[in-house]
Amino acid sequence: MQFPPVEEQLAIIRRGVEKIVPEVELAGMLKKSRETGTPLRIKYGIDPTGIDLHLGHTVPMRKLRQFQELGHQAVIIIGNYTALVGDPSGRDQARSRLTAEKVEANAQTYLEQVGKVIDLSNAEVHRNGDWFGKMSFSDILELTSKVTVAQMLTRDDFSKRFATETPIYLHECLYPIMQAWDSVKIKSDIELGGTEQLYSFMLARDLQRDQGLSQQIGVMSPILVGLDGVRRMGKSLGNYIGIAESPYDMMKKFMQVPDACLRMYFELLTNMPLAEVDQLLAGHPKEAKIALAKLIIGEYHSAEMGVEAANRWQREISEGALPTDIPEVVLSAASLTDGQIPAAILLKQLGLCPSTSDARRQIDQGSAALTEARTKIEKHDQLIAITDGLMVWVGKKKFCRVKVQ
Repeated sequence: MQFPPVEEQLAIIRRGVEKIVPEVELAGMLKKSRETGTPLRIKYGIDPTGIDLHLGHTVPMRKLRQFQELGHQAVIIIGNYTALVGDPSGRDQARSRLTAEKVEANAQTYLEQVGKVIDLSNAEVHRNGDWFGKMSFSDILELTSKVTVAQMLTRDDFSKRFATETPIYLHECLYPIMQAWDSVKIKSDIELGGTEQLYSFMLARDLQRDQGLSQQIGVMSPILVGLDGVRRMGKSLGNYIGIAESPYDMMKKFMQVPDACLRMYFELLTNMPLAEVDQLLAGHPKEAKIALAKLIIGEYHSAEMGVEAANRWQREISEGALPTDIPEVVLSAASLTDGQIPAAILLKQLGLCPSTSDARRQIDQGSAALTEARTKIEKHDQLIAITDGLMVWVGKKKFCRVKVQ
């Protein structure tokens, strides 16, 4: 097989990568692969600990697809056994453990979503339960004897927890060993992941050497920050964009991306040349966010849906047109007196404000309104006459129609 020139491959591989360890070996590995016509085995492991993939998950997946497009072999590990342990990387406390049944249920939906990023028809897919499930207690003792407690405590997350006397459970110590052993079993040449995986990547090199195998190289991407612009993207933090979300829901979230994070999103989540990215970012951030959203929605849905979502956002949010999907919220007739209810209580009962004090604050700020004309509510104790279909607003993004029962 004829691979692209090494320098061309390196330019593609290095985009959006924070660290390659050991980087000095990468060019030689690519050169040998090209000379022998042998594809490199590129490993990416993912634990089915949830059912929804978000854009943070796709960063190493997109790198895996790039390796596929360069002619190399993608090897995906579905960590149905490592998921039972829980990845401690970047954690300051132990993860809640999942049952085997829950892991299996999650795994059923994973590949369908992964297939939106990676060409599964040209990928190997393995579950690490295929080998861990067959290991005896003697086998586990043999494997764990290759790693010392002192080595384990060099991990940043473990060392921080040890220093603060936060519990480190023994089952968590198995995780990096299991991840490293996956590399031995599939004979990986390169492993993809985030920078927090460095310890496991290097442990894999040690175990591969012990087994007489060539040692893998770790290619690590930066951690994609979420919509808050600070913490890593994650569903538990509520700052994520899911790849299976509707185009319009994705569009609304993209418009919340902090301006300072836009270059990172373009670099890690698109193939747009960086010179074009910089030119786009020199203009208005709103236009850059719309362009970003259209590109990514186009990748996971269709280009037409990306344009439609952008146009709808422009109409409904930017220009203030009436939304097309207005939720209906039931209001108990018992809460009304002569068909009326105080404004602050109305906003709370409709779920538009978490409390009456917040409702008062929104009203005082002029953020609460009624009907399609968005007539401002003047006072928090203003009596609102309720009719079926009445539209109530708090700001531009919270709204509903009232249904009295």
